[in-house]
Amino acid sequence: MTMTEYHIPTTASETELVEKRSRFIGHVWHVESEEEARARIEETKKKHYDARHNCWCYRLKDGTERYSDDGEPQGTAGQPMLNVFQREGVVDVVCVVTRYFGGILLGAGGLVRAYTQSAKDALDAAGTSAVRQWSKLELRFPYHLLERIRLEAEEAGGLLGETDYAADVGLTVFLPEGEEGAFVDRVVELTAGAVTPAVTGQDFRAAPLVPPKGRG
Repeated sequence: MTMTEYHIPTTASETELVEKRSRFIGHVWHVESEEEARARIEETKKKHYDARHNCWCYRLKDGTERYSDDGEPQGTAGQPMLNVFQREGVVDVVCVVTRYFGGILLGAGGLVRAYTQSAKDALDAAGTSAVRQWSKLELRFPYHLLERIRLEAEEAGGLLGETDYAADVGLTVFLPEGEEGAFVDRVVELTAGAVTPAVTGQDFRAAPLVPPKGRG
């Protein structure tokens, strides 16, 4: 994964895991700076002020990585959580796992497993998106072609942008670099030459790779 393409959480998420009566609440957010990451951590600590621990980690695309065990034995929470995002190659992410102690000690191995699982569940619930360079195409065509052209764009791995409903339909389509030619050919063929998509530029944007699984 080069930095011309990187992976981020698709949406915010909250998940819950119960292990020997301890409740672990996992939160994941997409952030773009340390300030934003720390604001999310503080906000969670305030919300769950009565929890025994609010362990956290964040990882940014500039290479910054931080974590805290927040009173858990060293190496049992923040680092295992961070490892989840390193393994999945996800950046611009902050994760907080809140623990309400259930009265039963889990031991170091049990804590590592619980915090790892909580971070993984929260990331799965958030989904993963790839941020990469796309080619931007503009099309204008009669209404009866809308569904067909949308389908062609989706089959080409494209993202649909703005739709302008005027006398004809104006549609912006984003396609992975290199896929433009085949899509243009298909639309020209489909419309017997009446519609030729115009490539109007490049855009850096996110597209879901793994859809969100949980409640946000």
